[in-house]
Amino acid sequence: MACYRCFRVKETTINHRIHHLTMDSPVGRMIVVTENDALTRLEFSGRPHARGIPEEASVGSLLLNEVKRQLETYFSGALSAFDLPLLLQGTPFQQRVWQALLDIPFGATSSYSCLAAQIDRPAAVRAVGAANGLNPISIIVPCHRLIGANGHLTGYAGGQAAKRWLLRHEGHRVEGDRVGRSDEGVEGWEDGG
Repeated sequence: MACYRCFRVKETTINHRIHHLTMDSPVGRMIVVTENDALTRLEFSGRPHARGIPEEASVGSLLLNEVKRQLETYFSGALSAFDLPLLLQGTPFQQRVWQALLDIPFGATSSYSCLAAQIDRPAAVRAVGAANGLNPISIIVPCHRLIGANGHLTGYAGGQAAKRWLLRHEGHRVEGDRVGRSDEGVEGWEDGG
C-alpha cells in the first residue's frame, strides 16, 4: 500500500498543472488560480488571507478565460449563477460549510446560525464563521451572502466595502452595517438588534 501511495503522489506531481490570472473588478484586484481542470482559488489581492500567486503557476489557460468571462458577466449584472468546475481544498467540516454556501442563491442571504443548523451542527456557529472566513473561492462560493442573525454585516476577506458592493449588486439594501432586501428596506430594525 505504501508503494501505491508513493506512485500516486509521483503521478500527481508530474501531471499537476497550476495556472493563474490577475484581474481587476468592481470590488478590487482578484487573483484566480486553477489546478488541473478546476478552480481552486479566487481571492482578493493584498488582503490578509490572500495566499498570492503560486511560484510554479503558469499564466493563463482556457479555464481561466472562462472564469474571467463569467465573473465579468456577473459583475455586469447579466449572470446570477456560475457554472465552473471547483476543487474546494480543506477539512471535511470546511468543505461541508463551503458546499452549504453554494446552496444560498443569488439575491438571498443566510446567517451563521442558519448555516450551522443546515449542516446539522447547530452549536458550531463560530466554527462555521471560521470556515467561511477561510473560503478559498470568494464570490463564486458566496461567503458574502452570510450575515449576522440580526441582519448585521459581518467580516469578509475582501473587506466590508466589497461585501457591501456585492450584496447591493445582488439586490440587497445596505445601510450602515445592516442588510435587507431592496424591496423591504432596513428601517424596521432596532439598534442593538
